[in-house]
Amino acid sequence: MSVDSETIFCYHCRTHHPKAEMRLLVTKTGKRWRCLRSIEATKQGKAAREAYGREMTETNKAEARSKARLLNAHQ
Repeated sequence: MSVDSETIFCYHCRTHHPKAEMRLLVTKTGKRWRCLRSIEATKQGKAAREAYGREMTETNKAEARSKARLLNAHQ
């Protein structure tokens, strides 16, 4: 997904989403944007939260590996 003025960064899953899929939440560290998918995952109980967390961890690791391969290929 391209990053532009129509997307907002979700601090929870660390990706950009369309504005319509985001909500501004007040946290103890201030206001932060969070996607509806991550908000709904937290309402479904501990097992669903953990499954969502594992999914996001794997997605983030795969993205990091991909970026590392690209960086290594350019060096």
